[in-house]
Amino acid sequence: MNTIKAPPVTAEGKQHEVQSVRKVNAGELREVAAVLARAFYDDPPMRWVLPDDGRRLMLAERFFHFFLRKLWFHQNECLTTAGQAGAAVWLPPGGWEVSAFRQILLLPGMAMTLGRSLGPTLRAIAAMESNHPKEHHFYLPFAGVDPEWQGKGIGSALLAPVLQRCDEESIPAYLEASSPINRRLYERHGFEVTEEFTLGKGSPPLWRMWREPK
Repeated sequence: MNTIKAPPVTAEGKQHEVQSVRKVNAGELREVAAVLARAFYDDPPMRWVLPDDGRRLMLAERFFHFFLRKLWFHQNECLTTAGQAGAAVWLPPGGWEVSAFRQILLLPGMAMTLGRSLGPTLRAIAAMESNHPKEHHFYLPFAGVDPEWQGKGIGSALLAPVLQRCDEESIPAYLEASSPINRRLYERHGFEVTEEFTLGKGSPPLWRMWREPK
């Protein structure tokens, strides 16, 4: 997927530029992790996993940076925009599966990254994996837009390149929506709710959503 070109930054062109979608490069993983952490700060499941308001932003940024470095970035499907106004972590078919051996190797780093939040994080990951479909598909575990830029079409722009590829290659797509607002956004892009589930006792709901290629 190529970068969508945009004009130079001007007062009139600023919004158009931040909608320019490109692949994440290795030198901006911290910036991408930071924008995802800001985007998910008030996300209901994230608040359940990381309930401390004073530490959530820091821990979420550590979480995203760790997984970008160790698992997601190397699958070459992570997208961002000019100025990192938002980001989408897409995983190609089969890319969501992590072997038991690989998970064991990741545990020490996760423990150092998350500290006391490791347990709730692992339980949340396990719940999502147990509800994950086995069919061949692209997977969107996380997509978020900086609160400053939400409501300006950036989320849709981050979905478009991979959904176009899904249609061209006849590949379904899957995600978990974490709020009614997100669910409605994904429904506009052809996703349909297949099931509601939770991450554990007291967790807010998530919605499994599936999209058949057009």
